[in-house]
Amino acid sequence: MDIITMDDLQQFKTEMLNEMKNILETNSGASNKSWLRSAEVRKMLNISPGTLQNLRINGNLPFRKVGGTMFYSREKIEKMMEGK
Repeated sequence: MDIITMDDLQQFKTEMLNEMKNILETNSGASNKSWLRSAEVRKMLNISPGTLQNLRINGNLPFRKVGGTMFYSREKIEKMMEGK
């Protein structure tokens, strides 16, 4: 039988928090992209492909087309969401 002390629990908590911080820092690198693809924008805004197309057509959401892929500026999306 092992006895767990308060110091053991505190150490476990510290290790767990450090582990979670590392995971979040690793995953946040992907979210710092300045240009997003259509699927990423739809997921970010929780909208359908048709709604995204309407935003493009109406000029509410500027985009760039490279080859056959649409790219959207993260900065402009955030400004649109803020209503600026």
